[in-house]
Amino acid sequence: MYDVIIIGSGPAGLTAAIYATRANLKTLVVAGANWGGQLMLTTLVENYPGFPEGIQGPDLMLNFRKQAEHFKADIIDVPFENGDFTRSPFTITAGGKEYQGKTVILASGADTMWLGLPNEQRLIGHGISSCAPCDAFFFKNKKVVVVGGGDSAMEEALVLTKFASAITVVHRRDAFRASKIMADRVLAHPKISVIWNSEVVDILGENNVTGVKLRSPGKNDIREIPTDGIFVAIGHIPNSKAFPGIDVDEKGYIKKYTKPGPGIWKYKMATNIDGVFVAGDVYDHQYKQAVTAAAYGCMAALEVERWLEEKD
Repeated sequence: MYDVIIIGSGPAGLTAAIYATRANLKTLVVAGANWGGQLMLTTLVENYPGFPEGIQGPDLMLNFRKQAEHFKADIIDVPFENGDFTRSPFTITAGGKEYQGKTVILASGADTMWLGLPNEQRLIGHGISSCAPCDAFFFKNKKVVVVGGGDSAMEEALVLTKFASAITVVHRRDAFRASKIMADRVLAHPKISVIWNSEVVDILGENNVTGVKLRSPGKNDIREIPTDGIFVAIGHIPNSKAFPGIDVDEKGYIKKYTKPGPGIWKYKMATNIDGVFVAGDVYDHQYKQAVTAAAYGCMAALEVERWLEEKD
């Protein structure tokens, strides 16, 4: 019997584990077969506090993990399979085994929607990114492409104007899906140009991105444009479908309930099920930063501690 079972091993999940174990709570982290979250796909991280020279994403997550293990968190590198949230204690199945917990923190994160091109995964971190606030600095005075037409793509392009010399937004339609105010800002910016009615069909480069191939949907008019980097901003998929009975919004992000009052409503990171909490990008569709995910993990763990004290 665990005091808390944490599903997910990115910054949110491992920070929650650090705080929970230091509160003397028996803690299990279901890390997944590929532990560590999206930072395992990044290279140099320069905006996480405490590392003035920057740190490689996988190294940062290894530090998170070592710290959680130092405080005796049990971490299992197996995939979450299902959970029974209908009665307490909750039963979690992972790696073919069942585990019981008095509380659960859902910190399963969100996955970037990629383009699905053959060279894409190979060049992630070598010119391909999905986070301008994280990586824009590396493209100072360079030319970059942003793929997408929603608010996320507009935000990426505008962040990049502070660093890149020229930004080209590639969108498969003839109008942006973004809000008018965001689209107007992009269209008015002197550094940004738009290629309409086009999709990226290939990414060029051996060790680093050197260009992209474009095509009009439904046509065979292949053309190439040179670029030093590509920012993919076509959306994220929150990893929430595996949690039955947990309320999600229209985009699939887990809802948290902050209405004041008695019971679960007073816990800021509570879900609709008493004793089940949420943290990180599976809830947060706005910031999507390692430092904010870690903060949500801290908050969830502190609330688990208070919840257990009040129940006991």
